Amino acid sequence: MNFTVISPLSRARRNERGAALLVALVVLVVLLASGVAVMRSMNSSLAGAGNLAFRRDLVNQAEQAIAKAVKVSYPASASKDNNYSAVPLATNAQGIPLALLDDTRFAAVGKTTNDLTGATNDVKIRYVVERLCINDTQTAELQGKEGCATPLSNPAGGSAQLRPGGSTGLAYVTEPIYRVSARVLGPRNTRVFIQSTFTKPETD
Repeated sequence: MNFTVISPLSRARRNERGAALLVALVVLVVLLASGVAVMRSMNSSLAGAGNLAFRRDLVNQAEQAIAKAVKVSYPASASKDNNYSAVPLATNAQGIPLALLDDTRFAAVGKTTNDLTGATNDVKIRYVVERLCINDTQTAELQGKEGCATPLSNPAGGSAQLRPGGSTGLAYVTEPIYRVSARVLGPRNTRVFIQSTFTKPETD
């Protein structure tokens, strides 16, 4: 009978080859998991950057509502034709007028026909203009600083928000501050809100 003698050294080498294969498989699994994690991280970063760019674009488009509001002259009384309220509107905790959050409330302030279309047809812009005064029947000239908000600072000087003349015969009258708030509805039910203030003479 023939016998094959296996030396202890050969047996150790065979065991080492099996252990190396197992280690290689473990390392491969770790590398694959790391690759998947990196790809997911990159996708999340790209999606975040895309969302920020998308939001920035909607903010830029909303500025056309501010430009339109600034061109209009506003009387002491409200005007639905211009989405205009002579007194501040009710807002939520973030300072957004409820008229921009609820169609029924908006119908009491403005008209849906005044809504603007953005760069594409799926972008809709709605805005409201508020005069920051407490009385909705008197001019800012009659209410003065006691009834109307005034700027906290005047970079152009103490009379920056004043203009000559007025029906009361005063040397100067206070120009009211107007606040325009705009809501932009975009694709995928995206909503963006912006606000800005401006001053200008009101019509009597």
